[in-house]
Parts: sequence; structure tokens; C-alpha cells
Amino acid sequence: MFQVIGLGDQVVDKYEHQHIMYPGGNALNFAVFAAKLGVRSAFLGAFGDDMEGRFVTSVLRELGIDISRCRTFEGENGCARVELRDGDRVFLGSNRCGVLRTRGLPLTAKDMDYLCGFDLIHSSAYGFSETWLEAAKRRGCRISYDFSDEFTPEKLSGTLPLVDYAVFSCSHLAPDETRRLLHEACEAGCSMALATRGSDGAYLYDGQREYRQMPSFVDAKDTMAAGDAFLTCFLITYLTRTQTDLHGTAVTYALRKAAEFAAAQCLVDGSFGFGQPYTTTGKESPSCSS
Repeated sequence: MFQVIGLGDQVVDKYEHQHIMYPGGNALNFAVFAAKLGVRSAFLGAFGDDMEGRFVTSVLRELGIDISRCRTFEGENGCARVELRDGDRVFLGSNRCGVLRTRGLPLTAKDMDYLCGFDLIHSSAYGFSETWLEAAKRRGCRISYDFSDEFTPEKLSGTLPLVDYAVFSCSHLAPDETRRLLHEACEAGCSMALATRGSDGAYLYDGQREYRQMPSFVDAKDTMAAGDAFLTCFLITYLTRTQTDLHGTAVTYALRKAAEFAAAQCLVDGSFGFGQPYTTTGKESPSCSS
């Protein structure tokens, strides 16, 4: 059975206008969306020992996501402050992944054996995972990586050679700049590079051909994690379809399914639901006041 793992970041998104918090984070969202798509998935990251960390772990256990290799450290769980403006999520501040940033993600040889037992490892720019991705690459593991919109030349040159499937958020770039970035990624060794551009759809380059996918438009309730939903559905669908379809056919089909999956995600509160009320004590952690 095809199986994948999200490596690195998880957070609690606190919606200030509602006083409701939701679990999220790129690597965690990938694991949850993959499970929704019918594949075995796991998450490997670091949790804080606070209320937010306990909340996220309880949700993942309820969803049946394997978190057996995760770490829990004393300190703050990853947390972000969010509000919605006409259905579009806007980030107001965060603690930059909490204990994952301050304590890191120390893995053992057994952890690496476990990690490399998956068909795909997915991480992101917020996962603090590059050391482990380099080790996994040396062992021949297949890796996807979301650079988000915070990529520098140094970040690209250091990380692209480790990655099979690169993903970028490019709403801030012109279409020609987006295409150049995708070509650069494939020239650096990626098998494919994908860029999501919000209402302008998605662009993909596989080293030979460019693809374009327009979005499936809906009256969005909450755009949180729409890009994560798109990339997860594309990767899972493509990698499973290539077992029977030609590459180009699989890419085209996977892009269309990803647009549909991401549109459906825009009708869900938070990254994938499971909202829980929280109270403001007046002694909020930096995650809720920065």
C-alpha cells in the first residue's frame, strides 16, 4: 500500500475574530489530507507540552495518523494568530513553530529507518528538517518540499538538490517569473516543480513540458490550507496514477483532481476542521502576541 509521511511543522491556528483554534501546519496538513485521499500516512514532528500541543495530538490520534515517532518538549507548541478577511486567511503573527524551532527535531538511526520506509517524505520551509532530508536523500528516499513564498537564492541552492518534487507559492510573482523559477528547480535536479498562484491557478514543469491548471472556483468560506490540499492531492494522485498511466496523462489528471480537492477545502473551517474554543487569559504566550 502506498504510504507517505509529513516531516516537520505543525501549529495551532488561533482565529482571533472567533476565539477558535484549529490544528494545521504544512507537513501535518499533508499527512491529514493524504489520509483523506485513502493512503496510509504519518507525521513526524515536535509538540509542545502545553494545551495547544495536547490539542493537536488528540486530533491526530482521533484521525488515526501515526505520530508514534514524534517528540514532545517542554515549551510552546507552534502557534499562529489568524483572522479571515472576505474568506481569505490572513496571518497576524506566530512563534515560528515553537519548540520545533527552539529544540529542533533530533532523530535516531531507528527514526531514519522508519522515515525511509515511506514512499514519499514531505516537508516544508517551516519544518527545520533539511539535515534529515539530506540524510534521506543519500539513502535514495523520494522527497517533496514546499518552499512557500519565502525562498531566497541561498535557500533554493541549498535545498533544491535534495528534492524530487518542489512546490512554491507564487502569487507575488509574475507568470514569467513563476515559469523561470520552475525551470530553475528542474535544472537543479527536481523531477517536477509546481507553483500555486491562487485565483490564477497552478503551473507545473517536468523538465520537458509546461502544464497549467485553472482553479475550481467556489464561494470560499476559508482559504486556509488550500495550497496544502492542492499539493497533497496532486502528489498522491500523480504517484499512484503513474503505476498505470503514462506520465503526461497522470500529470493532467492529477492537476484537475487537485484543483477540485483544493476547492472543496475552501468550504471547511481552518485547515481541516476540528475547531475548539480558546480563552484569552491576558498572559498570552509570544505565539499569540507577536
